[in-house]
Parts: sequence; C-alpha cells; structure tokens
Amino acid sequence: MHRFNRFYLLFSLLFSFIIPFITIEIAVEFLSKPLVSQSVPAPALIQPQNHAIAVNDATSPESEMNYIPILLSGLYVLVTLFLIIRFGKNIYNLILKAKKGRTIVFNCSTLVLSKEEKLPYTFLKYIFINEDDFNSHNIQEELYTHELTHVKQKHTYDVLFIETLKTLFWFNPILFFYKKAIQLNHEFLADENVVKSYNNVPSYQNLLLEKASWNSNFYLASNLNFSVTKKRLIMMTKTTSKSRALLKKIAVLPVLTGLIFISCIENSAIAKENKTEKGVNWNDAIAYNPQNMQSLNAAQKREATYFAGVRFIIYKYGIQTKKKVEGKDILFDKVYEDLTAEDKENLKPWISMIQEGYVKKSPTQNELEGFKNAKSYAIWIDGVNVKNSELNKFKPSDIAHFSGSVILKNARTKKHPQPFQYWFYTHDYFDKNEMGKAPEKYAGDKMEIFKKVIKKTA
Repeated sequence: MHRFNRFYLLFSLLFSFIIPFITIEIAVEFLSKPLVSQSVPAPALIQPQNHAIAVNDATSPESEMNYIPILLSGLYVLVTLFLIIRFGKNIYNLILKAKKGRTIVFNCSTLVLSKEEKLPYTFLKYIFINEDDFNSHNIQEELYTHELTHVKQKHTYDVLFIETLKTLFWFNPILFFYKKAIQLNHEFLADENVVKSYNNVPSYQNLLLEKASWNSNFYLASNLNFSVTKKRLIMMTKTTSKSRALLKKIAVLPVLTGLIFISCIENSAIAKENKTEKGVNWNDAIAYNPQNMQSLNAAQKREATYFAGVRFIIYKYGIQTKKKVEGKDILFDKVYEDLTAEDKENLKPWISMIQEGYVKKSPTQNELEGFKNAKSYAIWIDGVNVKNSELNKFKPSDIAHFSGSVILKNARTKKHPQPFQYWFYTHDYFDKNEMGKAPEKYAGDKMEIFKKVIKKTA
C-alpha cells in the first residue's frame, strides 16, 4: 500500500497538468441558448451604424488602465524568483557538503562524515552522519537501514519534484500538504524495511522516540526524525490483507474516472433535424412552398428575403490572424431556409441585425476635431482608409453620415492599433450608392459566429 500510495501521489500531480488538455465532447440535439449568448460575432458582422459611440477621449477604454494584473504579475515574479534562488542555494549547499566532507563508500550509497551534531539524513546517494558517532560506532544498524532505504528507493527525486512545483506554484496551499504526505509515505516505506529486516518493532519504536528531540533543518533531505507521530508508530504494527488492499486500489479507478469526466466534459451542439412539436413551422413552409410567403407578416417577409440562401455557421472558436478570423470546429451549420423556430430563437441576436438604410447625420465641429487624434481613431472616408489629417479638408456639413465601433484588443493590428474605427461618407458618395435605402439582401453568402476568439501569437 505504501508503494501504491507513492505512485498515486506522484501520478496525481503529473496528471493534474494533463487534465486541462483533455476534452470529452458530448453531442446534444440542439443549440443551447448559453452558447449563442456567449458567442462573439465575426468582425465582418459588425454594422458600423449600429455601433456609433460618443466622441469623448475621457471615456475611451484605454484612458483607465487596470494596474491590478500588472501588480499581481510583478508580485508572482518576485516571489518565484526568490524561491528559485533559495531552492538552488539549498541544493548547492548540500552538494558542496558532500564534496567537501570525508566520504566512505557504503553499500549502494556514500557516507559523508560531518561535524554537525545531527541525526543521519539522506540526499540523493549521500548519507550525512556525524563523524564522531561514526568513529565511536554510536550509530545503530536500524539507522543505516532506514537511510539506505531512502537511497535505494530514490526518495530524494520525489522531494525535488514536489519542491520544484512548490517553487513555481507557491500560491497553491495544497502542494504543502502534498509534500508532507509524500515525505511521510517515504518514512512509512523506510520504517517498513527496517521492521522487516530486524523484526523488532518495540525496539525500533523506542529508538525513534529516543531520537525524537533531534532536529534537522534540511527540508530537501530525508531524515529519520521526520514527523515522528502516533500515526507513524501505529503504522509499524498495522497489517492490511491483500484483498482489502486490492479493493482500496480498485476504488481509486471510479473516483478518478468520475473526476476526469466532470473536469473534461464539454457539450458539442449539433443541429436538430426533426420538426417542432407544434408541427411544421413557417420556415419549413417557405422551404417547401414559396407561395406560403403570403401568410407571413411584413417583418417575417423582410427577414426571409434579406437572409434568403445565407448560411449561419457557429464555430467552437476562431483564430484571429492579421487578415481575418479563421473558424475552427463547426458546431452549427444551416441555411436560413432550414432553420427551425428554435434555431431562430437561438440566433435572434444575429438575425435581428438586418441592415436598414442610413440616416444622414453630420458630426459637430468638436467631434470632427476629436477624430483627428491618430492614436485613438482609424479613419475611412468614402470606403478608403486615410490619414486622420485628411479630415482637415472637410467641414462638418460636408459629411452626410458617420459611424464607428470599438475594436477589441485581440482584433487590433499593427497597421491599425487604435481602439476605435470610424467611417465618414460625403454627400456625393452617400447619394450615388443609395446609402439611405435599406439593402434587400444580406451582403454575403454566410454569417460566421464564434463561441470565442483566440489571437494568433505567431
């Protein structure tokens, strides 16, 4: 059981790093509303006229920087750096003691004779003992056997592993309990070997109690006096049947399986093909009998005409590149005519984005001056990206319409790092392109929606 516990403790730590990369997808028959509500529309879906904002630099998202993440990151770096230095220094000191001290090859280990008045302790293959006690043969055989077990079973590597994790993830208190559990299990293993070798439990227990007042300050080393508790003394006389031990080990499997399933499960929505309980919906009527368009109200007709033939695609995530967002893992893909009533309800935030005709509006003189700030605004005039200084050529009355939107950090580019983008249209361009007239069709053959967007780093 002690050997199994050692494996379990180490394996569970390693497995905790693997779990975040495991995904168990469960297919469901419908597109859940939370998926849509958390989705992020592709940049192409942003309609400028629906995202006009007030021109006021004081309200810019960039004007108030949140310093808390920076302070927390700085604190983490400082504490981690200090712990790494301390960790490295302690390893160096132990290795230096081993190199400088008088050494004697002993069984599969190396005895390092030291002037320190401490109990024997082990680091890697080195067993550090007091030189006077060694010369006077004042070290019991049980102590040698105990420390040799630490060397043979390579317990130091377990301690170095958990100590490395503690150094990097010092903010996680569970690791402190893990180290204590690992080192206590090491002592169980060493005690077990001593008891088997000498078959005199009372004598060994008395020896432990006799040495209990001794102290060791090396937290990277294994030593006889680590956590001499009532539990450790009782463990020497405790026996577990093979069947009971096997049941305990097997019991870990369903618990581990359940935790993996709960931690890694992720719903993957698929389109629901069967009809709604209420019968054939009006979308099906359109798909199979265009004459039924007459039974629709004006809004439904407008929607059906506007999105006719348009594909609605929902991706699990999108990767933001310099040019566009590339969708990955399709969760939903239907042509408008195939959408059920439930689909339309889930896609309502996007279907409702029917572009209407633009209304003429001109900026004020103060607003126009504000847009000349090249650090805050990227500017387009009549569909062409221009320098902000080009606005000097225009009076407010020269602009027939203007609109803009906020650009999220992960969508900004090297060419356009500004947090805002604005479009300006002159009267000639506005009239020539009939911008005041609502378009009859959606501009494009598909609408792409992303559950989340990841910025490509390279």
